[in-house]
Amino acid sequence: MEKNMAKTAAQRQAAYRARRPHAGNDGNGERCLNVWIDTRASLALARLARRYAVTQRALIERLVIAEDERTLAEIEPDSVQWHAYFAVTSLRSNDDDHTREKGGNMAPVQPVMLPETT
Repeated sequence: MEKNMAKTAAQRQAAYRARRPHAGNDGNGERCLNVWIDTRASLALARLARRYAVTQRALIERLVIAEDERTLAEIEPDSVQWHAYFAVTSLRSNDDDHTREKGGNMAPVQPVMLPETT
């Protein structure tokens, strides 16, 4: 493609997506989150973001990071809980039986109770 030719929307989108894994001030990138949530939670997210004059993305980031920091403050470094918190394990899925049949190594995920909201 010539240098002076305008990019199509698809080409601009592809370039944008290619930059995301390395975006940000620290070069650590960004991750895509695509999830369906309960309508009540979605409406609450919109209200909270509007109240604090931030984007929904910024609100989610702040809430998750704050909870992560609170959780880390409660865990003794290098303890069993510390290692369990940072362990990378596969979440169970509909394919669990299929994975086990092929000799997959999937550790069961222990449920964690989130704090009650007021």
